[in-house]
Amino acid sequence: MPENKSLNITIVGTGYVGLTTGVSLAYLGHKVTCVDTNPAVISKLKEKTPTIYEHGLEELLHDAYDNLKFSTSLKDYVNSSDVIFICVGTPTKDNGDADTSGVEAVAREIGKHLEEKGQSANSQSTADTRGPVVVNKSTVPVGTQERVKAVIERSLKERNTEATFYTASVPEFLREGVAILDTLYPDRIVIGTDYKEAEDTLETLYKPLIDQNFKEPEAVKRPENYPNPAFIKTDPRSAELIKYAANAFLPMKISFINEIANLAEKLGADIDQVAKGIGSDSRISASFLGAGVGWGGSCFGKDTRALLYMAGEYGEELGLIKQARKTNYAQRMLLIEKLREELNILRGKTIAILGLSFKPGTDDLRDSPALDIIDKLLELGAFVKVYDPKAMDNFKEEYPDMEVDYARCEYSVLDDAHALMLITDWPEFKELDFTEANEKMKEKIVIDGRNIYDKEELESKGFVYRGVGR
Repeated sequence: MPENKSLNITIVGTGYVGLTTGVSLAYLGHKVTCVDTNPAVISKLKEKTPTIYEHGLEELLHDAYDNLKFSTSLKDYVNSSDVIFICVGTPTKDNGDADTSGVEAVAREIGKHLEEKGQSANSQSTADTRGPVVVNKSTVPVGTQERVKAVIERSLKERNTEATFYTASVPEFLREGVAILDTLYPDRIVIGTDYKEAEDTLETLYKPLIDQNFKEPEAVKRPENYPNPAFIKTDPRSAELIKYAANAFLPMKISFINEIANLAEKLGADIDQVAKGIGSDSRISASFLGAGVGWGGSCFGKDTRALLYMAGEYGEELGLIKQARKTNYAQRMLLIEKLREELNILRGKTIAILGLSFKPGTDDLRDSPALDIIDKLLELGAFVKVYDPKAMDNFKEEYPDMEVDYARCEYSVLDDAHALMLITDWPEFKELDFTEANEKMKEKIVIDGRNIYDKEELESKGFVYRGVGR
């Protein structure tokens, strides 16, 4: 194992992956520069203000600030970096493929400014003697690492310049809402590269995480009985496919339990007990067996679609993943059907929505089930009131034309409501006082999209309760 030492790191892109990765690596003692083309983002970060909501991020940003720089200029750091992480977005094209134009733009910029370095005995940077490691951290189609290498080489050739660099794929496995936790205490670290030099540098970079010999931050404590992460060395193509396969298996597991939940409800079984029974099998495990409104977010929908596109290019169907997607998006409308069964006609009714973000712990609205549900309710003529503890401002900014009423808290959203729909299982929503809710609502109907409430308790207080698979 290489000795534990500080490296010079440049992070390109300060979204969820880039910012959490950069701040965490700085906390571990590395010198990190976060680069973003948006001056407003860089300005806020320089003021120690996170541009996204993540548990523990603001505290860690303050703790690691002495090891952090923020800039809009990549060229100033290309030649002083040991590692350059590409953490830009890979949105979905119309055909389902991942758009890697942002990744390639960064690669061209690196090639445009990379210079050959001399062999300096007093060098403080690995890059000064053997060139930087350019790492794909973004989720990219298999073969992108080779494409990035070729783009950099072409840029160098256009300049008639020779320079040493290495490429690698290091996929991220972060869950929004607990991204700092997942960065500092990962299940595994996957390094995909064809270069021994890159492997050694990245092993040095991740040594504090592999050994877990750093002081845990106050805001994000080390989980009890946490085992050191698996350190997996592989080729770039396998590393890239590992990411897509993981982001296909997990939503497939959620869609599976939702299909069983829909059957359980018709059979009079309780999906919570079914999930407990099958989740106790170590081969299956209990994680991602929560029945409900389904999955959303920036990764699962985008990555499963991109994987289907990639498979189709090679004549593979991936029918399980196709069905997982179909099941998931149908699950959102299932909650609307439950509501219609209770209220019959929704036109003119007021529906209270608890939760806008796709999951608790984040203000991210991307592919949130709440969006489809609200849109359908409005289409059916209902009045919609919404509340979310973190995502309200994002919702107002991103969906200014959506005609909803914004509530001040989880109780004011219930005023004169004919029904409550729980979409996002924020912890404070679980503690909702239904005695107070009873006094505020016109009709006592609860559609529990995450199965967080006690059915018997609510029914004892006069509510009609509809969960998923109960």
